[in-house]
Amino acid sequence: MLSDIEIAHNAKMIKIKDIAASLGVDEDELIPYGHYKAKISAECMERLKDAPDGKLILVTAINPTPAGEGKTTTSIGLAQAMYKLGKKAVLALREPSLGPVFGIKGGAAGGGYAQVVPMEDINLHFTGDMHAITAANNLLCAIIDNHIQQGNELGIDARRIQIKRCLDMNDRALRNCIIGLGGKINGVPREDHFQITVASEIMAILCLADDLADLKRRLGQILVAYTYDSKPVYASDLSAVGAMTALLKEAVNPNLVQTLENTPAIIHGGPFANIAHGCNSVRATRLALKLGDYAVTEAGFGSDLGAEKFFDIKCRYAGLKPCCTVLVATIRALKYNGGVAKADLAAENAEALKKGIVNLGAHIENMKKYGVPVVVAINHFYTDTDAEIKIVKQYCAERGVAVAFSDVFLNGGEGGIELAGAVIDTIEQNEGRTGFAPIYDEKLPIKEKIEIIAKQIYRAKGVNFTAAAEKGIKEIEQLGFDKIPVCIAKTQYSLSDDPAKLGLPADFTITVREVRLSSGAGFVVALTGDIMTMPGLPKVPAANGIDISDSGEISGLF
Repeated sequence: MLSDIEIAHNAKMIKIKDIAASLGVDEDELIPYGHYKAKISAECMERLKDAPDGKLILVTAINPTPAGEGKTTTSIGLAQAMYKLGKKAVLALREPSLGPVFGIKGGAAGGGYAQVVPMEDINLHFTGDMHAITAANNLLCAIIDNHIQQGNELGIDARRIQIKRCLDMNDRALRNCIIGLGGKINGVPREDHFQITVASEIMAILCLADDLADLKRRLGQILVAYTYDSKPVYASDLSAVGAMTALLKEAVNPNLVQTLENTPAIIHGGPFANIAHGCNSVRATRLALKLGDYAVTEAGFGSDLGAEKFFDIKCRYAGLKPCCTVLVATIRALKYNGGVAKADLAAENAEALKKGIVNLGAHIENMKKYGVPVVVAINHFYTDTDAEIKIVKQYCAERGVAVAFSDVFLNGGEGGIELAGAVIDTIEQNEGRTGFAPIYDEKLPIKEKIEIIAKQIYRAKGVNFTAAAEKGIKEIEQLGFDKIPVCIAKTQYSLSDDPAKLGLPADFTITVREVRLSSGAGFVVALTGDIMTMPGLPKVPAANGIDISDSGEISGLF
């Protein structure tokens, strides 16, 4: 069997101008980055603003396990399968972060015969969006420290700076550091911190902005610090916004690429779902809706994180109305939730499957609460037995949801025909009968919004707020930013805030240890458990297996 990168190297890509032409996008509306990737200009989006929208499909998943679920692979394969059925589908995905690429997770371009290409470009520097976000973030940080160094006219309290520097790489050594050492000429010494670029507020802002003007407005609203007398300081107070926006001028435009089967794919933005809102950009999704009859998008990690934030934050702000939720699982992962060790997942184990399938059941129930019909997609493995498949089919039938088995990793679009058919049928059968709505009113008090998510989505019996969290909430209320959505940072591995609690945890409470304001993005961040905004590398990072030949051919990416 060929590796992912070997399959990608064998792909017969067509010129990006021809992919664009198939969507009705003129070559003059492209900003090309070579022959096989391009940005789509603001002029194109302006031209299409009154065009009718296609049907929006969200792909999400159960809680991720070491067995793997294949959410991005399923999203890509679903779009390819729709094309095979004669449907005009456009993908809208997130950009990979270099941290996971060189760390433990690997790339985010799909796998097997359901990939987006050029795979190496997408997984590495792509069109430079991540670097532009990093530069804009760190420019703001540099302006803050320079302001303090040059007399501190605003009276910024260096102990209460809210924004962190960022880097698109896993580097635990930078989580906590001291800057400004070496004498007066080198600045004012203070404690500082780094987070990964995809956890930065500027990443969230880029993904939620309507256009360049909205991006600039949101950047100006970033809360950067407090003064010695506890007054807020925003980015606009430091005259930083114009330069930051200039750095993001190209990054705000969505990127167009293709799948292995030449299905159009728009890839733009990439906030993590366990520490941010986990969705590709609003501009990319809207563009996919204008250009296709169906727009297939995904949200990071399990539905308790990515899908919840997609519905409650992204759809709320962008006015999006999803038509179908595809919930990805594997029989292997469900057995893992039932207590089977990773090494033993290939063996048939009906009892463990019945025990672990409750995780799938919880996600089905959660997604139905948003008024959107659900289709379960089982990423099929050769080890799945007839008895196990029967259990899954019966379980889904009892809950009134369609289930389809997918082999897109091995067979590309052809392996997703059953899934594509189930999704299309579900959308058509429910047309005019569904009513999407977020799960809470954003005008409710902050603590009440957090409790609604914790109880209705995580199944917690309650929420504990630390003294630090209570203090953060009070400050946000005093600033008048309490009537906006909440973004809960939580482990992806469990419905609870404890990654060891698999399946369907019961009788637990969620502990919110810190609450922060992302005023530019337009949401309040509640941190639970041991979530860190700067990951570290594993003992054997994926970077150790990546190489490049003398002719420039990259190997080891997956």
